[in-house]
Amino acid sequence: MVKVEIDSPTVRYTADLIEADYVYSMSEAMVEGNVCRVRPRDVRMTFRTKRNVPRLGVMLVGMGGNNGTTVVAATLANKLGLSWRTKDKIQYANYYGSITQASTVSLGNGPQGEVHVPLKDLLPMVNPNDVVFDGWDISSLNMAEAMRRAKVLDVQLQDQLAPHMNKMHPRPGIFDPTFVAANQEDRADNIIAGNKQQQLEHIQADIRDFIASSKVDKTIVLWTANTERYCDVTDGVHDTAENLLDAIQKNHPEVSPSTIFAVAAVLEGCTYINGSPQNTLVPGLQELARQRQVFLAGDDFKSGQTKLKSVLVDFLVSAGIKPVSIVSYNHLGNNDGKNLSAPAQFRSKEISKSNVVDDMVDSNSILYAPAEKPDHCVVIKYVPYVGDSKRAMDEYTSEIMMGGHNTIVVHNTCEDSLLAAPLIIDLFVLAELCERIEFSVAGNKFQGFHSVLSLLSYLCKAPAVPPGAPVVNALFKQRCCIVNVLRACLGLAPCHFMNLEFKASDASVWERSKSALVPEESGSKKQARSPHEVRTIA
Repeated sequence: MVKVEIDSPTVRYTADLIEADYVYSMSEAMVEGNVCRVRPRDVRMTFRTKRNVPRLGVMLVGMGGNNGTTVVAATLANKLGLSWRTKDKIQYANYYGSITQASTVSLGNGPQGEVHVPLKDLLPMVNPNDVVFDGWDISSLNMAEAMRRAKVLDVQLQDQLAPHMNKMHPRPGIFDPTFVAANQEDRADNIIAGNKQQQLEHIQADIRDFIASSKVDKTIVLWTANTERYCDVTDGVHDTAENLLDAIQKNHPEVSPSTIFAVAAVLEGCTYINGSPQNTLVPGLQELARQRQVFLAGDDFKSGQTKLKSVLVDFLVSAGIKPVSIVSYNHLGNNDGKNLSAPAQFRSKEISKSNVVDDMVDSNSILYAPAEKPDHCVVIKYVPYVGDSKRAMDEYTSEIMMGGHNTIVVHNTCEDSLLAAPLIIDLFVLAELCERIEFSVAGNKFQGFHSVLSLLSYLCKAPAVPPGAPVVNALFKQRCCIVNVLRACLGLAPCHFMNLEFKASDASVWERSKSALVPEESGSKKQARSPHEVRTIA
């Protein structure tokens, strides 16, 4: 672990808090005819981050599935420091694929060059090894048996983990055959009986029981179960918190199991994360979360093919190249693929995968006319033999200069659950951290993030955002958002990659500037400014 300390009068450390003054610089742009008028604006802010890392509990919906068993097994293997022999080498447990656990960020330049530190060391964060897991599943297999059924991990590792996992049993889940494929019924031997109100109360009681028995300080509930069909969002049912709770009470058929879990989590004060593409986070649920000051995040883990797509299309459009056709084909053989073989469940996934390029296309009016978009086709097929080793094939056809065309074809073998599990870890680690961050804007009272936690967009195919907020899918922007918010909590400017100190013809000016004030602050007539002043620069 690297200890990061900020040497600045604008950053204050106490036993409980890191408090940092910060200047948030933004630009307000208005198009008037053929003139784009831009007004730079600086806003003074103060960030506070609680330093005490809680004992965290994570309750997984779909705990006995491929993702759930892989997350639990991986954290246990890391905690125990396990190793096992593969056909190539001795493999040691790790958290590769997790941005919090296995990526670094730049803090600046020094005599030794650019200094990078693990992202997890920027601020106090939960160690996944210390997380207590529980959850629900419609299958009654214990976690060791479920791990073997998933066929994700090497057998030698499974054998070492089985004695630690065979006493872990998922709690009964909610099974509604109208929301998942009919082929899931053969797994459903561990279900909560009763109507939707009774199921809601059962889930709430499970959460309270877990908190009491495990002695955790806080709990996050995360959906990693089957993709559901879209529910038919209806006024009077899903539009307000009151109507949603009333619809559950009346056993309304268009309230999905995932929404029942989400409502239970919010009522118990737990952050809820939706890792599948269905429209769980209906307006009434969002209103309930705002009322209870609880976070919601989603939708759908962005792990393999879609993550690459959000990089490639961003690259093409940013380079002035016009993607006109994107065709994405997948086949996989795990239970996710089996469930997605049903048309209604596939439609949820198709929507999630198809919208990932929209913001990048909308950003370039030179390439695209209003409402113009690339042809975008997504195909998913179930092939049992390949198991969790999903095959993804993409063809990107683009128009280039003078009527030419460029075609990029990508074949991507994604070990589905081994890509998704690190995202689950990042989601609960970052969501918990966000619960400990608050900020003051221009001297107003301190507040937390909006209940729809869009900061986690990097990890989601179809990011949920607050009403009226822009949806960002470009991967580079999403990661920069996370890193720069964490830097802001330390009073550090955003990573801008300008490196002007290496671009001047006379580099000595940078050394001399260390002892000089910026021009605005120099001179005997400088005026003291409030630490919360908002400055507008004409």
